[in-house]
Amino acid sequence: MPRTLAEWLAYQEHVNPHSIELGLDRVREVWQRMGAPAPAQRVITVGGTNGKGSTVALLEAMLRAAGRRVGCYTSPHLLHYNERVRIDGRDVGDEPLIASFEHIEAARTSGSGIPLTYFEYGTLAALDLFARADLDVAVLEVGLGGRLDAVNIIDADAVVITTIDMDHMDWLGSDRDSIGREKAGIARRGRPAIVGEADPPAGLLDALASSGAQVQRAGHDFYVERHAQGWRWQHRDGAAFELPDPSLAAPVQYANAAAAIAALHALDGAGELAPMALGEAAADGLMAVQVPARLQSLGGDPALVVDVGHNPQAARALADWLDLRRFPRVHAVYGALADKDVAGVLAALGSRIDQWHLAGLDQASPRGMPIGALTEALRQTLPQAAFDAHADVPRALAAARTQARPGECILAFGSFFVAGAVLAEPVG
Repeated sequence: MPRTLAEWLAYQEHVNPHSIELGLDRVREVWQRMGAPAPAQRVITVGGTNGKGSTVALLEAMLRAAGRRVGCYTSPHLLHYNERVRIDGRDVGDEPLIASFEHIEAARTSGSGIPLTYFEYGTLAALDLFARADLDVAVLEVGLGGRLDAVNIIDADAVVITTIDMDHMDWLGSDRDSIGREKAGIARRGRPAIVGEADPPAGLLDALASSGAQVQRAGHDFYVERHAQGWRWQHRDGAAFELPDPSLAAPVQYANAAAAIAALHALDGAGELAPMALGEAAADGLMAVQVPARLQSLGGDPALVVDVGHNPQAARALADWLDLRRFPRVHAVYGALADKDVAGVLAALGSRIDQWHLAGLDQASPRGMPIGALTEALRQTLPQAAFDAHADVPRALAAARTQARPGECILAFGSFFVAGAVLAEPVG
């Protein structure tokens, strides 16, 4: 009897005993058994610590505004697995995903069986679906790191590396230089590598130089100048566009948008894309782009805002946003995975949060931090902070809604599991 999508996903969690197993040999071998077709005429791969999902969405919106047929692969998902694969602006359906999983399984088990991870199944399914979709451009988001991430079996025509900060240290290294070197592994000799961070670590720049990629850096090769009517993007080659403010809320989205434009400009200038009116496409894309759970306002009064920020760099971006908004009081619904730098997140927000509504995530994920450990982390980091503790996100959100008053803000963040749980709750 054929498996449903839910049954396929449950099956994939047990094929490999490791939930994460970095390396390209296994996934590349299966891809080659599948024929290794090109996923699109051109491929852009997006890596970095934060901002990857937003940058993928910005690239998608700009390319679609220019009339291109685009496929996007992102992870993780918020509510439905299908969110991970979009073709021409729509999440892929269950049946195409199941067909790709069957194709992958036939290749995986032919000859010697290859123990793919859950993420590797998903990556191969996206590539398989893209290869069948007659795409102009495929935009691939790196899942973890870069050099050994499954998407790196594809030689990208251009890459974007958004930011480098401390996350996934058990896998990528204990400092920004080491993490930067791992993330530089997606770049290819002679092809554009866009660095979206104004102050990247030396390890990233050294590794990119060794790769032979054509490096273009924010603040060196392309620039952002904000003004009252919007902002200006300018390249050292003289190209410049006057643009509207991004529809995405956080101040950091200007940097993400600038990097996305730089990647398209590099490909356009190299003749890798059919000629496009980039300034018009960028402007239209900036106004049209939507990304769930990136400072997404769910309305109401008090305002409910949800974000997937889960590391200190993301928390600093949230702090910048709160400083601009100046709410009279801010209630935080916060939960975290146990392998995250919770103390760094808490310290980055500090006194900007008037009341913490802590949520345990151990029921949502084996990696989730129990409420007792999260409470202790808050007491150690912010001993004067006001808080209440709850077994899960829905209860923490209910407490925040009870306590918050009109004009105040409820900010729910800390993990995709927090964001997904909030988005699944009834509005109101």
